[in-house]
Amino acid sequence: MTAKYLFTPVTPSLPIRGSDVRYPVTRIFCVGRNYHAHAIEMGRPVDKANARPFYFNKAASTLVESGATVAYPPGTENYQYEMELVVAIGKPGFRIKEAEALDYIYGYATGLDMTRRDLQLLYRDQGRPWDLGKDFEESAVCGDIVPAAPLGMLSTGNIELAVNGETKQKADLGQLIWNIPELLADLSQYYHLQPGDLIFTGTPEGVGPVKPGDRITGSVAGVGDIVLDIAPAA
Repeated sequence: MTAKYLFTPVTPSLPIRGSDVRYPVTRIFCVGRNYHAHAIEMGRPVDKANARPFYFNKAASTLVESGATVAYPPGTENYQYEMELVVAIGKPGFRIKEAEALDYIYGYATGLDMTRRDLQLLYRDQGRPWDLGKDFEESAVCGDIVPAAPLGMLSTGNIELAVNGETKQKADLGQLIWNIPELLADLSQYYHLQPGDLIFTGTPEGVGPVKPGDRITGSVAGVGDIVLDIAPAA
């Protein structure tokens, strides 16, 4: 018997470069404070020897494709960008070994973890969840998925972001505190990773606010570009 729904379900998805097939997105994991300089600018330095990665989630419904125009979100006066490399999972994996991590990666993308920074910091300092600061409509911006096969495991490469043509973030993927194999190995201790999972791997230093009328552009070497325009609040 065919299921009937009260309304038509929407499946968030991203284009795959060079293909007319789209990548359906089911979960979005984000890694917090994964570049030393960014951790310092957020007032929370990281000592890898005495720490593990930590994560927060965004609903798949927050996904927006590169090239979109989004409204300045409600409830904030400090709407900020975070430029990131995104990993797209290609097959189920649980307790993944670092040496086998590439086998589970379908591809890569450029990403923006848009953040209501004032709300994030307010609730962080109160010891409460960050959801209002991170998990809100149109807050996960992503470029097209680039298949991993020609690229292999990304370990170095320029990552940068500009606002209205002025460079704000610039770093190298080699500066990640926890690299991609380490992240997949750690995250898969807690979740059965599945095709459709996206992992935003963290942002370099230089995060900052944007306002209506601003254009954000970014890139990751070998992966591609990303563009986002900010419109007035709806």
